[in-house]
Amino acid sequence: MAIEKVCVLGAPADQGQPLVAELLANGFEVTAGVRRDDAMADTPWPDLPTVHADISDADAMASAFAGQGAAAFHLPFEFDREKAAHFGRCIAEGAKRAGLKKLVFNTSCYVADHDLDLSAHDGRRDIERSLEETGIPCVFIEPTVFMDNQYRIWTRPAIMRDGIFAYPAKPDLKINWVCLEDVAQAMRRALQTDAADGQHVPLGGPEALVGDQVAANLSEAIGREVRFQSLKPEEFAARMSELVTGSREVPPHSIYDGMAKFYTFYNSQPVSPLLVDPQHARDLLGMEPTSHLEWAKSKNWMAGLP
Repeated sequence: MAIEKVCVLGAPADQGQPLVAELLANGFEVTAGVRRDDAMADTPWPDLPTVHADISDADAMASAFAGQGAAAFHLPFEFDREKAAHFGRCIAEGAKRAGLKKLVFNTSCYVADHDLDLSAHDGRRDIERSLEETGIPCVFIEPTVFMDNQYRIWTRPAIMRDGIFAYPAKPDLKINWVCLEDVAQAMRRALQTDAADGQHVPLGGPEALVGDQVAANLSEAIGREVRFQSLKPEEFAARMSELVTGSREVPPHSIYDGMAKFYTFYNSQPVSPLLVDPQHARDLLGMEPTSHLEWAKSKNWMAGLP
């Protein structure tokens, strides 16, 4: 059965907007599942239909999904594992009660096939499990690390001002970076085929790059020298906290603490967990990944900067 109507949770967010654009461009009827009535006001689609979607309330999710064919979504990182698991159960129950035909979940991060004693990661596994238990065809898109992290306010100013790409990756950590548009394309294609149903699809770009190679691509794209600075995950977390809160203190179980733990894990593995064979996505979804240099050249690196 062809799916036409899709409820997108997280539609106003930076991962949701490329998905909305991709779905609309390919003929889907999109409804944004949001907490606030005006959540889409500052997006390119202020008049997009919305429905109230509280991921902590199964009744609200059943109402939000009513009349939809599928749900496609990412979720905020939650460092309380039981709270994340509760989100998964509520979404799953709502989807089942509404009779959805497919669920496509963008995990927003690498997901192992076992718990890692990292609450945010292990909560993602709990969410996946709850969705699988509905019996609804599910596709789990599991991206590595977003190229777009290099363009964010906590990275881009230093690239443009100082010529430094600072990131919490050890110098030899190889990453198949992936752009948000490719994640959106993978999710859209998962809605259009049954080839990936029941699959966990690690998603990365076409090449594995270390930090110096990323910096070389940025140099070419921007037209000035950029060098890579490998940060300790704890230093990265402190800088992130300072940027947002004004304090370098990293409270336990905060998003900054959680990010540091993710990268500490990545950096400590004998083989990088962030390596992905792009052939898997080609075979299942028929897509060609965007190269890092192509992505970098597509960006206006001075946009919004003083």
